[in-house]
Amino acid sequence: MKRSTIFSFYCFQSSSHRPFLSLAVNYSLFFRRCISHGLSSGSTNTRPFPDYSPKRPTINDSELVQRISNTIKLRCSEPLRRILKPYESQFRSDHLIWVLMNIKNDYKLVLDFYDWACLRRDPTLEARCVVVQIAAASKDLKTAHELIHKFWAKPKLDVSVSFTHFADRLIYTYKDWGSDPHVFDVFFQVIVESGMLNEARKLFDKLLSYGLVISVDSSEVILREMMALGVLPDNVVYTTLIDGFCKMGNIQAACRLFDEMQLRKVIPDYITYTAIIHGFCQTGKMAEADNLFHEMVSRGLEPDEVTYTALIDGYCKVGEMKEAFSLHNQMVSMGLSPNVVTYTALADGLCKRGEVDIANELLQEMCRKGLQLNVFTYNSIVNGLCKSGNIAQAEKLMEQMQVAGPHPDTVTYTTLMDAYCKIREMAKAHNVLREMLDRGLQPTVVTFNVLMNGFCMSGMLEDGEVLLKWMLEKGIVPNAGTYNSLMKQYCIRNNMRTTTDMYRSMCAGGVMPDNNTYNILIKGHCKARNMKEAWFLHKEMAGKGFIPTASCYSALIKGLFKKRKFAEARELFEEMRRHGVVADRETYNIFVDMNYEEGNMDITLELCDEVIENCLVGKP
Repeated sequence: MKRSTIFSFYCFQSSSHRPFLSLAVNYSLFFRRCISHGLSSGSTNTRPFPDYSPKRPTINDSELVQRISNTIKLRCSEPLRRILKPYESQFRSDHLIWVLMNIKNDYKLVLDFYDWACLRRDPTLEARCVVVQIAAASKDLKTAHELIHKFWAKPKLDVSVSFTHFADRLIYTYKDWGSDPHVFDVFFQVIVESGMLNEARKLFDKLLSYGLVISVDSSEVILREMMALGVLPDNVVYTTLIDGFCKMGNIQAACRLFDEMQLRKVIPDYITYTAIIHGFCQTGKMAEADNLFHEMVSRGLEPDEVTYTALIDGYCKVGEMKEAFSLHNQMVSMGLSPNVVTYTALADGLCKRGEVDIANELLQEMCRKGLQLNVFTYNSIVNGLCKSGNIAQAEKLMEQMQVAGPHPDTVTYTTLMDAYCKIREMAKAHNVLREMLDRGLQPTVVTFNVLMNGFCMSGMLEDGEVLLKWMLEKGIVPNAGTYNSLMKQYCIRNNMRTTTDMYRSMCAGGVMPDNNTYNILIKGHCKARNMKEAWFLHKEMAGKGFIPTASCYSALIKGLFKKRKFAEARELFEEMRRHGVVADRETYNIFVDMNYEEGNMDITLELCDEVIENCLVGKP
């Protein structure tokens, strides 16, 4: 069965709103173009974003900016209008951006100061774009949307001229103020919502020249505009969006569209079903994928190789190899031929279970069938061999790849390096890196994180710091994982001063802390009895939507108890339970004893039941 192209010539059904038909056609064609580019990798012939070169302040301006920056950074709970009263008469629009440069890492302070400035001086377009960039980088897309929308809501605005200026300023401020591509998505959505289709087209083309494409979310905005004009999307439009959302991992949005299309009497075909089945498989929801598969078959739609491969890959990822091989056999009995992707999924699943010998047999079967093995297949086997401790076999397989092809790639070498790092053979890991570089392969941040983790596990922190310095000098941007490895080891050594310096350096370099960063720092400060700092980090962590681990909560609670901060400890314990994080037996004992002494027998018994269920049942 040949898989037909996902695009067709007609992509809409017109309703009774005939006067809008021409505009509707434009929307439909524009939608088609946007989504097709959005699901591709984008243009390779792109230009870089411009460097940001703001106007330089005079000496007097610099002094004023520094005084304002220090004043607002050191404020406690006082409102800005009070503490900045002495500076109002001297404050100009130029000062806004210069102050923002000093406080950009404190998002709440940025918004408060921007609001204060807007009440006194009309901000420049550049300043507005800077705050939009910071909002997008802070994942506050709602505020970014509001800031852009307020600009376009101004009366008597020359749309064409204003669009050019706004787009240029947003591109100009992108590189140094956020570098989050979602900012252009928000801008695109605002102008589409405002009905400025010509400007949306211009923005789309301009973004393509920089190698950026709009997201599927923005494409859905166009879809809603089409429907508002009386253009009813057909199977192709819905399927394209469903496929896009699934590839983004937003299976909930895909399901909503899948239900919507059927309510509108648009019949899903086997391509639609395959797209959403693949989405469920990628998120590990195999029961839902299986239900859709049987629904698809019951409707008389025939699954093809792509459908079966998606299911096989999904079952392999969750370790259900029996189901995966059952589908493989069913696929063959249907007259369909498993391809390299199918076999690679099976081999990867087997390797993750440690069944490397059976995976090797699959490789031989692939060769007998004349299938060309790709590097992904070999990488699965190399990974399986390394995880099962057969590093010598993994090296031998890589030698075969060098001779017969395909040649090992960065992932292959990184996998072997990781295996050596985990057994603390850092000299051998370094040799693998040298061979990789000699063959012209460029290491990624993952490669360096593997090395960093190896140095830290081996107690070679000085080498880890040298590696970090080298990365920064070479322009290789570390991520949170790079810093986390070092900070964890310094916390273990109770060296919180170096840990804190490293954390500040990380934030100053634009690397955002992740959930693991906060857990490491909080546990480190608790161990060092810096409970004030640990409590502050917990509040900051919660504000960013991160949830502490059980061990992090436990460290905080025990630390607060030692400081006799009983109310805060109780608050944390209740928060922990609300989040479904299971406490350890020692933490439960603290609160069982506390509630018993306070005479809270109902709560005491409830906690006793919890500790039996969570800590004792099924435990040796």
